Amino acid sequence: MPKPIVAVVGRPNVGKSTLVNRLAVTREAIVHESRGVTRDRSYHDCDWNGRTFTLVDTGGIESAKSKDAFAPRIRDQAVMACNEADVIIFVVDGTVGVTDEDEEVARVVRTAKKPVFLVVNKIDDPEAELESWNYYSLGVGEPRAISAGHGHGTGDLLDDVVTALREDEGPAEQDDALRLAIIGRPNVGKSSLANRLAKSNRFIVADLSGTTRDAVDTMISWKGQRLRLVDTAGMRKKAQVHEDVEYYSLVRGLEAMDRADVCLLVVDATVGVTEQDQKLVGMAVDRGCGLVTVLNKWDLVDSAEKRDKVTQSLDQRMGFAAWAPVVTTSALTGRSIDRVLTAATKAAAAHGSRVKTSQLNALITRIRESGYTVTRKNRRLKVRYGTQTATKPPAFTLWCNAPDLVDDNYERFLERRLRETFDLEGTPIHLRFRRRDDPK
Repeated sequence: MPKPIVAVVGRPNVGKSTLVNRLAVTREAIVHESRGVTRDRSYHDCDWNGRTFTLVDTGGIESAKSKDAFAPRIRDQAVMACNEADVIIFVVDGTVGVTDEDEEVARVVRTAKKPVFLVVNKIDDPEAELESWNYYSLGVGEPRAISAGHGHGTGDLLDDVVTALREDEGPAEQDDALRLAIIGRPNVGKSSLANRLAKSNRFIVADLSGTTRDAVDTMISWKGQRLRLVDTAGMRKKAQVHEDVEYYSLVRGLEAMDRADVCLLVVDATVGVTEQDQKLVGMAVDRGCGLVTVLNKWDLVDSAEKRDKVTQSLDQRMGFAAWAPVVTTSALTGRSIDRVLTAATKAAAAHGSRVKTSQLNALITRIRESGYTVTRKNRRLKVRYGTQTATKPPAFTLWCNAPDLVDDNYERFLERRLRETFDLEGTPIHLRFRRRDDPK
């Protein structure tokens, strides 16, 4: 059964993300003193007194007259969160009082017709008397004073929230979903691709770079398989990360890669593979993720000359990850979208695959009989046998007479033969060499 959903809404900078982090006992939601840090709605698991539910952090709802280019789309995201929620937590700033923007949020909340908890945040002194009469004017119920920063009142809030949630109808589902992290430079179409894969306007899309800031999860089903999509913020070079918010976005993106089974590297096909794309691939490989390269905006590559340029950039910068499949697509038109998920699921299968020891040793025997090896100063490398010792990604341990003779050329040769023999497309592999008499 799906977990019940609790949406946290309010105007900008009232402490919604701080409250989400407090209730979920995490630091996943980015907290910053600037307005409008949260844009997309992000989902966080929460557990209280044995009841599990999902907290949804939303962007600040602003007045329709706001000059913020993202305001209408942030509002749409918050409205969608209210519509899908079972319970709504409406947050206001107790140090400011009721504002016109709070009244705007109250109108949105009342329209949803869901149980609402009005929390007056930033009341750091629990003994302070709350002038609650002012907040009754919002028409969404009785106000309660809390401090998300210090935790005052949050336990009582959770008690009432879980009481208002629907009763459990069965055991919680095990999260066996395939985890796909969508990574890439800013403004290459990651959120557009995520929306196309999710078949909804789940993520805010704009022409401005840096639109996405959090790493945002959404669940989809594809051919009977559950997939968890994570749209990450565009990752710039560290020297170009000037704002604190952008720094935390980069950290969230790296954490999403750590959780992912497969990374979808989105590349702007009109530009080709850049040095920063190359570095992102290196990060994914270092973290042991499967990898699919998605050449987005392929509909704009309308000449043989442009296609040759893209191919050349792939060869130059992606040679160390030539095992990653390349899919050409257009998130705008939907061209070849299914091929992206086909490649991702195939890469995930390779990522978790296991090679039989007998098959591996048959390959080692053929290599040994071919005579290809490393010789140095009258010493000759002899690989005796091997076995697979890990998955996600696959790792192989090979026992030999002299591990110190193994060089990069021999490792590349052995990896190439492994990939030719076994279906390992889309996943990195790790090779370890040990002496036959190594007690480990």
